[in-house]
Amino acid sequence: QVQLVESGGGLVQAGGSLRLSCAASGRTFSVEAMGWFRQAPGQERECVAAISRSGGSTYYADSVLGRFTISRDNAKNTVYLQMNSLKPEDTAVYYCAATDYAGPRRVSADYDYWGRGTQVTVSS
Repeated sequence: QVQLVESGGGLVQAGGSLRLSCAASGRTFSVEAMGWFRQAPGQERECVAAISRSGGSTYYADSVLGRFTISRDNAKNTVYLQMNSLKPEDTAVYYCAATDYAGPRRVSADYDYWGRGTQVTVSS
């Protein structure tokens, strides 16, 4: 099993920045791709960014391209999501996910392990 714990969410004004972190523990040696998903009330969970084990391949949703950056530090078993130029429509619960499949992966069904989520609220 792999345990994931997110941190770094909060309330920020539009145009501001936040950096989310996700620390992995347990069978981390098996983890390949990692991703960040978000879910707003009444909406489906969507992948905003994903990254391969090496960090050499990444995926971004069109809605965040150019504003968000995903990165990972395998020595610390941690993945990050730097969010800049935040908009009110970025408001959601953000979840970290990990999988034993090679990545990056954008489909939630491909992920085996999930964190509990961290709330990001962007005020206008």
